[in-house]
Amino acid sequence: MTDPLPSLASDLVVQAARLTRAVRREVDHPAGVRTLSLLDELGPCGVTALAAADRCSQPTMTATVRALLEQGLVDRRPHPSDGRARVVVLTETGHAELSRVRRANAELVMARLTDTHHTAEEVATAVAVLRDVLDLHPQEDPTP
Repeated sequence: MTDPLPSLASDLVVQAARLTRAVRREVDHPAGVRTLSLLDELGPCGVTALAAADRCSQPTMTATVRALLEQGLVDRRPHPSDGRARVVVLTETGHAELSRVRRANAELVMARLTDTHHTAEEVATAVAVLRDVLDLHPQEDPTP
């Protein structure tokens, strides 16, 4: 008998990625929402750390942060331990926009879940598994 865990682990990644792509195709995600989500996950970050977390170039992240600043979705504040550096933080407006996008994502997934007839307990188990896998390897401290 073979161990099904390696195959299931691969399927988990594939299906999570497919769900993410399906949601992005159907829900309007404004430019920069990924950066808002990263800031929500990681907390205040320098631009270089944000770029590394997003796997993009520093100039690309600088442009993204600039656009988010102009929209009032993020702000820059002094770094807590380095007086020469600044960190990017979510504003109340940024939190509200991220919440709006997440609600829209949830509505789409809810509609799909209703069609599957999975129970709340089954969905809770799936969420718990994903959360546990992610919590075992948290991001490194993103502040410079």
